[in-house]
Amino acid sequence: MAAATHAAHATHDSLRIKRAGLWLFFFSETILFGLLMSARFFLEGIEREHLDQALGVGITSILVTSSVTAYMAETAIEHDRRSDAMWWLLGTIALGFIFAFGVGYEWATAEFTRHEAFGTVFFTMTGVHAAHVLSGVGLLALVAIQLGRGRFSSKDHWPISGTIMYWHFVDIVWIFFYPTLYLV
Repeated sequence: MAAATHAAHATHDSLRIKRAGLWLFFFSETILFGLLMSARFFLEGIEREHLDQALGVGITSILVTSSVTAYMAETAIEHDRRSDAMWWLLGTIALGFIFAFGVGYEWATAEFTRHEAFGTVFFTMTGVHAAHVLSGVGLLALVAIQLGRGRFSSKDHWPISGTIMYWHFVDIVWIFFYPTLYLV
C-alpha cells in the first residue's frame, strides 16, 4: 500500500514538472512572438500593404476551428473514447495543413515583396507562426500514431494534453497576429 501511494505521488510530481516545463516554454515563445509583433508596431508608420482580407478571415476561422477539434480529441481520450480521439486528432491535423496552405497561398499571391518594410514583417511573422503550426501538426501526428498503437488512456494521456496545449498556444498567437497584420 505504501508503495502504491509513493508511486502515485511520483507520477503526480512528474506531471507537475512536465506542466511547469511546458509553461516555461510558452513563456519563452511568448517573448519571441511578442518581439515579432513589436517589430510590426515599431514600423507603425509604414503603410499596410494589400492583403486578402477574405483569406485572412478564412484561415483564422480554420485555426480557431482546429482548437475546437483539438479540445474534442483531448476530451475524448479523457473519457477513454480512443476512436473518437483519433478522428478529432486527424481533423486537427487536416485543419493545420489547410491553414499552412492558406498562408503559403497568401505568400504566393502577395502584392508586395520581402524587401519592403511591411513585407519583411509580414513574411517573418507568418513564416515563424507557420513553422510553429507545422511543428504542431508533426506533434499531433506523433501522438496520433502512438494512440493508434494503444499508448494512451484516460489515466495516462499527458503527451496528448501537452501537445494540445501547445496547439492552443499557437492558435492564440495567431489571434494576436491576425489583427496586427490584417487590420492595424
